[in-house]
Amino acid sequence: MKGIIMAGGSGTRLKPLTGVISKQLLPVYNKPMIYYPLSVLMLAGVTDVLIISSPEHLPLFRAMLGDGSRLGMRFTYAEQEKPAGIAEAFLLGADHIGDDSVSLVLGDNIFHGPGFSALLREQAQAVDGCTLFGYPVRDPHRYGVAVVDADGRLREIEEKPARPRSELAVTGLYMYDNDVVDIARGLRPSARGELEVTDINRNYLERGKARLVQLGRGFVWLDTGTHEALLEAGQYVHILEQRQSVRIACVEEIAYRMGFIGRAELQHLGREQDDTDYGAYLTEIADRPPATWRVPEGLPSPAAVADPSGLPSPAAVPGPLIHAPAGR
Repeated sequence: MKGIIMAGGSGTRLKPLTGVISKQLLPVYNKPMIYYPLSVLMLAGVTDVLIISSPEHLPLFRAMLGDGSRLGMRFTYAEQEKPAGIAEAFLLGADHIGDDSVSLVLGDNIFHGPGFSALLREQAQAVDGCTLFGYPVRDPHRYGVAVVDADGRLREIEEKPARPRSELAVTGLYMYDNDVVDIARGLRPSARGELEVTDINRNYLERGKARLVQLGRGFVWLDTGTHEALLEAGQYVHILEQRQSVRIACVEEIAYRMGFIGRAELQHLGREQDDTDYGAYLTEIADRPPATWRVPEGLPSPAAVADPSGLPSPAAVPGPLIHAPAGR
């Protein structure tokens, strides 16, 4: 599976913070915002990622992330000249996707929860059509909304409805088979002049090829598109990291635990930042025997570093409910 991070947009709701910088480069406590969606792809086992942003911001992403080799990954970049919709990512990324399936995550979304790595790997390996991730919110009119039947099966998707028929928001994490490229090529711009990802999802739903994974109790999904949401996200990460002495979305640690890099590489990454608490944390993880590791929520067990097949089995993942369209 290939990965795409959509890090474009003008960030108008976050001005003046985004007057000269992409919102995905703003800090969420002690890390750039883009580390959080990147960590989601890494936990799914994705190592080849395309980052899409505006022409003026793309050089900043290149300078920060490089070619991905320091994490045992491969990063490439593509320009989105103007905001033209999430679905345009599959046109800009057609060559990147090739004949593979693809997972797209929005650059301002944060996910955290128990067993998340095992859940993501299960869904990435089993994708057949479209897999969406739903999360209950108090203000579903702000989002695409998944309408489910009495058995929780996906029946309809509404885009920012005035009167939502469900509290399940469709989050900014999507998994598709290779058909998504051809579907995107057949889209027409919406009334606001954009290629809508909801139209892609509806196409799959009409074909009986869309599934919904409900992220329920124990999961956190944060959309950091407003000043209040950005502050709340930073507070959440700060409290959890301080209380548990672990790091959320620490991409260097994830690369190590997933087996993308080895102990020597992690030590080097720690030394690069040795005058910070973040760098000291990396060095501590590298120097600590695996038997003594405290495994943060959502990360694979220490055994998975040497043997990726040692990730928790799908049956062990609590919480999420997975449903396909009924009667298809």
